[in-house]
Amino acid sequence: MTRIGKQTIGLDNRPVIIQTASIVGPKEAQGPMAGYFDHCLEDEFWGEKTWEKAESKIIKETVNLAISKSGISSSAIDFCFAGDLLNQCISSSFGLRDANIPFFGIFGACSTFVESMTLGSIFIESGAANNVICATSSHFCSAEKQFRFPLELGNQRPPTSQWTVTGSGCSILSSSGEGPCITHVTPGKIVDMGIKDANNMGAAMAPAAFDTLMAHFEDTGRKPSDYDAIVTGDLGYIGKDILEDLCKTKGYNISHNYDDCGVLMFDKLEQDTHSGGSGCACIATIFSGYFYKQLQERKIKKLLLIATGALMNSTSSQQGESIPGIAHAIAIES
Repeated sequence: MTRIGKQTIGLDNRPVIIQTASIVGPKEAQGPMAGYFDHCLEDEFWGEKTWEKAESKIIKETVNLAISKSGISSSAIDFCFAGDLLNQCISSSFGLRDANIPFFGIFGACSTFVESMTLGSIFIESGAANNVICATSSHFCSAEKQFRFPLELGNQRPPTSQWTVTGSGCSILSSSGEGPCITHVTPGKIVDMGIKDANNMGAAMAPAAFDTLMAHFEDTGRKPSDYDAIVTGDLGYIGKDILEDLCKTKGYNISHNYDDCGVLMFDKLEQDTHSGGSGCACIATIFSGYFYKQLQERKIKKLLLIATGALMNSTSSQQGESIPGIAHAIAIES
């Protein structure tokens, strides 16, 4: 493990992503990525009485599915890193309370998936673990109720708003085995540009993605063309455009190999999701479903995965606070 520059860590032993799993909700099942997910739900409750209980079930079953697909026993999993958007991360802690695996509940808002993979990679690289689980979840209905308005009110959503993805994604990292390897991690700094509109997450998070992306390039000496794909988590259409414009101010043109999971998840015109997808599950499900397969098949050989998060809650919004952003990046090679 080598410190590179100010923010990046090079991983000498290269933790392996040996397996992934993804479960999504009914709206995601109607989108262009549907064929890449392991399981698509027919309704948002999945047999539970509340949306929150449904979300806990989704992450529980996603983790179980990943373990089953990996062929290793749950007793061989040393640690679990998981998080979500609900207060005190109750989706993860309630969903995984019977897993009998040492548990780290983490929160980075929608950046949590890559944060979990960053921490899991360092645990494996240091020799503290051989196998770790990294998982996140989100649910449109529970997130809307907590952060914006109860769905029963039927509030009109502005064009800048995004649709929180219902689902869960999980990756199992290992010190050995076959699969794409994590070679570098670049944890991000908190960046706050004064955005206060809770219905414009893309504008709030794009500066943080830009800051982390520039730090990664400066630390490693790499440039956009060194990657087959640069993928952000859930900036949506507006945030994606902002990030591309910010990169141009530093002389980087990322438009030829850059995409965003919030843009990829839904059909903007057919599904009326305005600026695209968001939520912890957005990048988690699309990486675990789509990009992991692209890496396995070597259609993508080098991927820079950047998860973005808005570090806010309902209290901070009610008190007129701005929305700090965060972004974490990992480099993955097949």
